[in-house]
Amino acid sequence: MADKIYNLGAGFWNIRGSFRLGGVLDIGTQCSLVQLESGKFVFLDSYELTGDVRDQVMALTNDGQDVEAVLNLHPFHTVHCEQMAKDFPQAEFYGSRRHHKQVPQIPWADDLVESDAVAERYPELKFSLSQGIYYISPNEKIHAGSLLAYHPASRSLHVDDTFMSPPAKVLEAVLPELLLHPTTKQALKDEPDAGKQYCDWATKIAHQWRDTHNFCAAHSSLITFEVGGFEKALLKAIEKARPKLEKA
Repeated sequence: MADKIYNLGAGFWNIRGSFRLGGVLDIGTQCSLVQLESGKFVFLDSYELTGDVRDQVMALTNDGQDVEAVLNLHPFHTVHCEQMAKDFPQAEFYGSRRHHKQVPQIPWADDLVESDAVAERYPELKFSLSQGIYYISPNEKIHAGSLLAYHPASRSLHVDDTFMSPPAKVLEAVLPELLLHPTTKQALKDEPDAGKQYCDWATKIAHQWRDTHNFCAAHSSLITFEVGGFEKALLKAIEKARPKLEKA
C-alpha cells in the first residue's frame, strides 16, 4: 500500500500509510496534519513519513519547524512515535498513559492527550473520548476505545479503530458504510449500563458531528459523505449493535 497524502481543504491533510499485521497483511494506518489559526501545525497520531509524502509535509511545514505538537490519540498506536519524535524534535508530544509507558524515551508532555487542557489548547479541533468502553483496555488485544478528533473547518473526522469503514472497496457493496469496531462488545467496562453508555455516546457523536464530510479511519479507507450521510450511517450501525451491547 503506497503512502498518500490527501488535501481535504481548510488546513487539513490526511496521510494514508502502511501497517503490516504480523509483518504480512497490510491493514493500513493513518495520521493527519492540521494547520492552526496561528499558521503552525499539529499532527493527529504518529506515522513514519517517507518519500514524496515526507517531502510534501516538509514543504508545508517549513522543513518541519512549524510543527508545534503531535497528538497521539489512540493508546495502542505506538509503533511510529519514536521516529516521529526524531523527525520533529521541537514539537510537543502528547499521549495517553500507555504511550508514556510503552515509549518512555520520548519526553512526553505532562498533560495527557485526552485531557481538557489539551482540548482547550487547540480550539480548531473538537475532541470526544469514547464512553462505556475502555480507552485503555486491560486486554492488550482490545483496541476499540479511542479519542476522536473533529475538524469543523474541513468537516473531517479523524478516528482510530472505534468507528470503521469497509476495509476494501470490494466489500462496500455488502457492508454498511460505517462499522463499529469488532471488539466493541469485549471492550465494554464492567458496569451495568456500559452498553447503553456507549450507544448513547455514539448516537450523540452522530448528531453532533452530522456534518462530517471526510471520514478518516485508521485501518480502512478514507470515505466522503454528503450532508447528513455520516449521521445516517452511524445511527444505522448503532441501531444494529445496541441490542447486543445493552445485553452484555
